[in-house]
Amino acid sequence: MKALKAIVPRALANRDIDEAIDHYLVEASEKVALGFVDELEKAYGHLARQPASGSPRYAHQLGIADLRFWSLRRYPYLVFYVERDEYIDVWRVLHEQRDIPAWMNEV
Repeated sequence: MKALKAIVPRALANRDIDEAIDHYLVEASEKVALGFVDELEKAYGHLARQPASGSPRYAHQLGIADLRFWSLRRYPYLVFYVERDEYIDVWRVLHEQRDIPAWMNEV
């Protein structure tokens, strides 16, 4: 059985997550915010098991060779990451309606 890779979010990814949770707490409810956290945890679990399953769509556009993203199922957010030998390097967690290239350049 293949070992799970650790998920290691960068500071910007953690900030993105905190902003999303704050948004849902203000604009929706605690239940919706907790649902976002649950979906993010499911996505992290999937990526820990199958890191190559994310889409490389933005890799060429952004000039980041190994960049991939995974969409949350019930929330309009994308997890951007690079698979490393020992872990999954989560760069950003962005709303899919954002200008992704501009936001990723903050990395």
